[in-house]
Amino acid sequence: MEHLIEVGAGLRAAEAVRLASQGASLLWRDDFAAARRLLAAMRKRLPDRTADFYRYRQSRRNRARVLGKLLVEVGADLRIDLPRAPETRAAIQAAGGRPGLVPLTTVLGMLSAHQWRLTGVPVEALGARIHPHYGVFPPTRQEYVSLVARAPLARVRTAFDIGTGTGVLAAVLARRGVPAVVATDVSPAAVTCARENLARLGLDRVRVLPAELFPPGRADLLVCNPPWLPGAAHSPLDAAVFDPGSRMLSGFLAGAAAHLTDGGEAWLVLSDLAELLGLRTRADLAAHFTAAGLTVAGRLDIRPAPRTGTDPLSRARSREVVSLWRLRR
Repeated sequence: MEHLIEVGAGLRAAEAVRLASQGASLLWRDDFAAARRLLAAMRKRLPDRTADFYRYRQSRRNRARVLGKLLVEVGADLRIDLPRAPETRAAIQAAGGRPGLVPLTTVLGMLSAHQWRLTGVPVEALGARIHPHYGVFPPTRQEYVSLVARAPLARVRTAFDIGTGTGVLAAVLARRGVPAVVATDVSPAAVTCARENLARLGLDRVRVLPAELFPPGRADLLVCNPPWLPGAAHSPLDAAVFDPGSRMLSGFLAGAAAHLTDGGEAWLVLSDLAELLGLRTRADLAAHFTAAGLTVAGRLDIRPAPRTGTDPLSRARSREVVSLWRLRR
């Protein structure tokens, strides 16, 4: 590896940021807890403060690149041979990680994700826990779940949950009494995660299929909670937030009419963050509906809990509204 420097507790955060910004990779050979303190100090020297969302995203990418230069060595047994290093084998194995030099940020992400997977996320609408896998977005924000849990539901025999992720919305639909639910996702990790969650909840009748969007056939109800912001995804979890070219949003809307039964509805769950950030207008969204041959039969709104922060995303979230659009042919 080019520009690999072995470092330890004597390295100060300012020097670490300077070296990493110049492209050097820093292989940590000291106490694991000290590495975490160094990483936290480096984060403070790389703040996310800019008035423009595009520059904010660029600063985030640069910040992630620099922080990712602090490496630890993962052994053949998927453990880290450093003083006070935590047990990592199960977390790295569950995340599909491999031996080698790995960014400390990645290792910490795997450990955090494994803890979520073990303990689960309580979901009020289910009265149960959902267990996310590494790389599958956890339902920690549940406004979209509560909207699907309370939207009017009458005479629905079949439902498709498009982009199911952890399977939480498919579980809500099944718990609401929909006899046949088919959930899809393009991510193999999400398909595995959803199947495990639904089996754990005793909802084996819900089928989870790998698919980019729709499964074969038609349904009385189509549900989709696509990534809320148009833009490129720079990490697996980014893919749950950013939708390059609004491909999933436009694909769901364009295919909805062909997959709805007569009198059926398509439920699109979407935040207005993109509008608040100037990335899409309400007129753009309405044009998508019209182009797809869909009309708005109703809308349910929910305002998330207030967020704090000075970056553009946090400021927009302080005014955010999440909506469930009920669409018909």
